[in-house]
Amino acid sequence: MAELRPVLADGIRWHWTTPRAQDILSRRSLPEILQLYRDLHGLAQQDLADVLGYSTSYVSRLETGSRTITDIGALRHIADRLGLPPHHFGITDDADGDHRLVIQLAESVLRLAEIARQAGQATTAVAELWPLVARLEARVADGHADLDILRLLARARVSLGVALGHVLPEERLAAAARWTGKGLTIARRLNDPALHAHALRHHGNELRKSGLHARALDRLGQARDTARSPAERAEAVILLARAAGAAGAAMVFDRAVEEGRRLLDETTPTALFSSFTLHEVRLRGLMGTGRVEESVQLLEDAPAAGPNATSQWRIIAAITAGQVRLRRGDSAGAGEQLNAAVDGAVLHRLPHQLQRVVRTSNRLPDVQERAIEALAQLRAEIAA
Repeated sequence: MAELRPVLADGIRWHWTTPRAQDILSRRSLPEILQLYRDLHGLAQQDLADVLGYSTSYVSRLETGSRTITDIGALRHIADRLGLPPHHFGITDDADGDHRLVIQLAESVLRLAEIARQAGQATTAVAELWPLVARLEARVADGHADLDILRLLARARVSLGVALGHVLPEERLAAAARWTGKGLTIARRLNDPALHAHALRHHGNELRKSGLHARALDRLGQARDTARSPAERAEAVILLARAAGAAGAAMVFDRAVEEGRRLLDETTPTALFSSFTLHEVRLRGLMGTGRVEESVQLLEDAPAAGPNATSQWRIIAAITAGQVRLRRGDSAGAGEQLNAAVDGAVLHRLPHQLQRVVRTSNRLPDVQERAIEALAQLRAEIAA
């Protein structure tokens, strides 16, 4: 009989991720698992017998509980045919140990990749995340699409997209948005609001960087509206303000900035949300919405970067400050800021930040030439 396990978009089997399925799996009840499988796919007992390679009468006895299975080999066979990890059947042999090891290693890689990215070593994060994503996707393709693996795969895809969004030039940033989108595809199907909000935030931000402003505002608005805590909401709001400024959506920008200012008193500063990052977003958004004079006035009120500010944000802020200084006629101050940004972008291999400097420094030929040369070198390294 043809393969009956449904594979939906993205190659993932979703039926075991529902709350009802998770409740049944937690009880490790073979009769309930078999009945659920038939319910999910509208199968008769004969169809399930064909899937398992058993007789119909044998499957009937298994479903009623009049026949039990204790043999590990038989239980592993059923787990494989239904696309379930063996531990759902109480099997704790080497294969199940491998499953736990994959989860532990994946958690470690994700933590280390995040540390590396925030330390300005996004290329290291990409190098760590590529093999992790490949391994998790291979497990899903082999039928090991349990809830823990799917959550890890969603997080790994999002993390890979964010890291790529740091190291790719602007013309290739769509790849970063695709990876965060692939993570969001999984996250929206799972019963995990925090993961869903996390994926929405990062996908919206990568869409902004790709120039897809309407879609970015939609995703970030959803992330804000579904946030479960002031901290989650703050991280969505600052990215929403950033996207609204880039889109020239003044009303959305102003509301997001005002909410961000209120949230400063309700949350602990993070790498993404702080008075320093909100100030940079306000500066850039005011220019993006045509209020250059206000941005000039705001420039001198810049707060200290603080211990949470990442290298990426410091470079971004330097470029924005350079833009504003040029607008007010301070070429020397602008050159100082933009040269510092070039140095940082070279050190941390951030080609799209160099592209921002190139666009900004058309009235500073020496700075522009430095940025163009540095960008050419990074492009050559990426191509290699």
